[in-house]
Amino acid sequence: MGMKSGFLLQLLFLILLSGLSYLDTIKLGYCSGSTRVGCIEIERKALLKFKEGLTDPSRRLYTWVGEDCCQWKGVSCSNSTGHVVQLKLDNPFPDSFDTPLGGEINPSLLDLKYLNYLDLSNNNFGGIQIPDFIGSLGELRYLNLCSASFDGTIPPSLGNLSSLRYLDLNSNFVESIENHLHWLQSLSSLEYLHLGGVDLHKAAAYWLQTINMLPSLSELHLPQCQLSQLPLSLPSFVNLTSLLVLDLSYNGFNSTIPHWLFNLTILTSLDLQSNNLYGELPDEFAKLTFLQSLDLSQNSYIGGKLSKSMGYLCNLKTLRLSINEITGEIAEFINALSHCTNSSLETLHLGYNKLTGYLPDSLGHLSNLRYLQLWQNEFRGSIPNSIGNLTSLEELYLSDNQMSGPITESLGQLASLLVLDLSENSWEGAVITEAHLVNLSSLKEVSINKQSPNISMVFNISSDWIPPFKLTVIDIRSCQLGPRFPAWLKNQNELKTLVLNNARISDTFPDWFWKLNLLLDRLDVAYNNLSGKLPNSLPFTDLSIADVSSNRFEGPLPIWSSNVAALYLRDNFFSGPIPHEIEKMPHLTDLDISWNSLSGSIPLSIGNLKALNTLVISNNRLSGRIPEFWNNLPDLYIVDLSNNKLSGTIPKSLGSLSNLKFLTLSGNDLSGKLPSTLRNCTIIESLDLGDNRLSGNLPTWIGESMQSLLILRVQNNSFSGSIPPQICSLFTLHILDLSQNKLSGLIPSCFGNLTGFKTEFTAEDAVRYEGHLKVVTKGRILEYNSTLYLVNSVDLSQNDLSGVIPKELTSLSKLGTLNLSMNHLTGKIPERIENLERLETLDLSKNKLSGPIPPSMASLTFLNHLNLSYNNLSGKIPTSNQFQTFNDPSIYEGNLGLCGLPLATNCTDNNETSHFPEYEDRDTDDGDKFEKLWLYLSVVLGFFTGFWGVFGTLIIKKSWRDAYFNFLLGMKDKLSQRSHQILHFLHRNVFGA
Repeated sequence: MGMKSGFLLQLLFLILLSGLSYLDTIKLGYCSGSTRVGCIEIERKALLKFKEGLTDPSRRLYTWVGEDCCQWKGVSCSNSTGHVVQLKLDNPFPDSFDTPLGGEINPSLLDLKYLNYLDLSNNNFGGIQIPDFIGSLGELRYLNLCSASFDGTIPPSLGNLSSLRYLDLNSNFVESIENHLHWLQSLSSLEYLHLGGVDLHKAAAYWLQTINMLPSLSELHLPQCQLSQLPLSLPSFVNLTSLLVLDLSYNGFNSTIPHWLFNLTILTSLDLQSNNLYGELPDEFAKLTFLQSLDLSQNSYIGGKLSKSMGYLCNLKTLRLSINEITGEIAEFINALSHCTNSSLETLHLGYNKLTGYLPDSLGHLSNLRYLQLWQNEFRGSIPNSIGNLTSLEELYLSDNQMSGPITESLGQLASLLVLDLSENSWEGAVITEAHLVNLSSLKEVSINKQSPNISMVFNISSDWIPPFKLTVIDIRSCQLGPRFPAWLKNQNELKTLVLNNARISDTFPDWFWKLNLLLDRLDVAYNNLSGKLPNSLPFTDLSIADVSSNRFEGPLPIWSSNVAALYLRDNFFSGPIPHEIEKMPHLTDLDISWNSLSGSIPLSIGNLKALNTLVISNNRLSGRIPEFWNNLPDLYIVDLSNNKLSGTIPKSLGSLSNLKFLTLSGNDLSGKLPSTLRNCTIIESLDLGDNRLSGNLPTWIGESMQSLLILRVQNNSFSGSIPPQICSLFTLHILDLSQNKLSGLIPSCFGNLTGFKTEFTAEDAVRYEGHLKVVTKGRILEYNSTLYLVNSVDLSQNDLSGVIPKELTSLSKLGTLNLSMNHLTGKIPERIENLERLETLDLSKNKLSGPIPPSMASLTFLNHLNLSYNNLSGKIPTSNQFQTFNDPSIYEGNLGLCGLPLATNCTDNNETSHFPEYEDRDTDDGDKFEKLWLYLSVVLGFFTGFWGVFGTLIIKKSWRDAYFNFLLGMKDKLSQRSHQILHFLHRNVFGA
């Protein structure tokens, strides 16, 4: 018994001794007074050799001089032996480009035989491979190479570090080669492992089995490792019973949440965000009672309800479930959570789901809540009054829901609130007063905006009220703040973002606003009724946005800070020329000064705005030629110069815009041929050259080079020749307008290849359409903006086209408008016209079409505008419920062979088709011969009798002849006199005035 006790005491002593020895190796300081042991010479030389291989731009190793290496910065030695035990050379300023170490890592470190701590993190070793010799530093317990710019493969020799407890290779460009993740199995003492960003895709099939061999592991971080496979079960028991932190985010797993996770009962943090997990939230989460942080966000496919069992996780501090498919109400979950003795929840992110119902009153019982994000759901009703109890709340996001009703005044009790976002809800009729804001002393950001122009909320705040907060962001849109400019902004001198868009302000900018000396990153007061002149200089931060569109500002165009990146001054009353000083805004990426009264020519200085992406100067009074400065603007993708008075030819340098997607030059006085250089604009999506005086043939290169075209409009020009068949290669085309030109020849039958007219675009495709376009449809000119992507139109009207209508046109099943009027088309209307199932407008008028109207046309259920007038159509007009809407006879006017309603011409009883005379039945010819003969004889006899009865008498009887000619001469004199009187009257009373 005594021997056993002695043995146990000795064993306990050894354990304590080893523990003390370990603590000794990880201390940072050391050596005090005369007991300090000096640096070992061989280790000092090894460190100097190591230093020689490094680059040190900021001289971080300037202390590495002298004999005592234990005093060098980043070097730590053992107090008892003097051996170097630590190298802590991590970069203290990882965001700085000047401070990282680099170069080579010399194998002289092998002489540091007692080194147990090596930290080279956040440096820049320029893509070298992790040295293989590090696996021979057998005493290492801590190795941190995080974000040190290593490349290549992980040396399997790291598996020799059997004493290693901490390994961090995060954020390097390294990978584990096939079958070599097994080096981890030897690290049985490993407690912390971080391989974030390491390419482990070759180990995807067995990574979990390997990790399961590490029984001491307490933290495992494998984010963005391309693992792809998340096993639903383990072949043996779970060995990771010490695991506290598990991070498997950003791997793209395609599975349900595996149930072996719920055997990790002491987990405090689980991160599975940004994978492809699916299925319902398991109730087994309730087993993880120690869980403090759970992140399942951005999986997109996790569904089901947020169950009551999740609310039993009373230690939970952070719950992130945003961007999924979670449905139902949250009342049960919140109620359960609120019954915890002291709920720890600080962060609750449920945004971008399909949650419904009302926000429960129990929400106010989560007294530690700091960040509440519920945006982009389907919550309805009002904000509960209990919200005022969340005195620790710092961020409240309720935007993009269906909430309504009055805003509770308890909102004004959130003294810690920094951010408030109530945007995109149905707050119609809600009123904000001082009571809603009175105690929000910490408030920095307010967002209450709505894209709809309908006013959603009214601010009823006294003009002399002084807010308790100093805001940095005000984003208020479609709320009534006016009619006066809000005076409570007088003390808001810390503003960075000011948006008062569509706020019904009918006023001028008050003088005190300019005296606030704000340095803004965004100023947006568009869609108000503000007037007056704007100052010619305003300070802005880098890459800021200024939008004063759709107001009544006047005077010359203001030239603001050189830091402005986007300037929107459209739809005002600015006049005069575009200032040459516009080049003082060199960072401009977007310039829109359309719909003003600007005059003069386009200044050459615009060519110095080399960062421009969009240039919109349409609907002004600009004149002169388009300058040749486009070579200097390589990033332009929108150019809109339409509806001005520009003349001359289209400049060749426009063809240098290789990024151009939208070119609009319509409504000017441009002439000449299209420059062939435009064929270089190969990604262009909209080409609008309508309403000019352009001439020549339509170039074949439009169809050969501009394969991305969605819109081609050359209406009302003087293009001649035939339609090039290369147009048929524009498979994405949705609007084709070649009307009002001098095009001749046949309509190419290959138009049936235009697959863009066979597909429907969705709202997601709308981003490809920018600007506006006038389209002739439904019998009138309509201008489309936001809904332009919905238009499918072919207009070839008012040309000299001939031949038949190609039957291939009937394959364009999603075509909405087809206008072939005012040409010389012949033949019949194609029989399969009912295939144009989405046709709304059909105009075939003023051609030479013949034959009957196809009865199948009556099945075009969307057709609401039809014009078949002035052709040679014949037969009975088809009748159906749809065609009863076309009861205007003018639709069929000029077709003598048509009969039936709504025309007055009745069809014959025995044949429902009316016929032209040349198609009369032969049986009736013989019966009518004598009638026709008597008719001809009567006409001849009548003419002979009438003619000679008058003129024969005048020839024979002279007195009658003299009287007749005297009568004619008298009438001539009277008419001549009367005409002189009329001319005299006009000269005195009209032309004389």
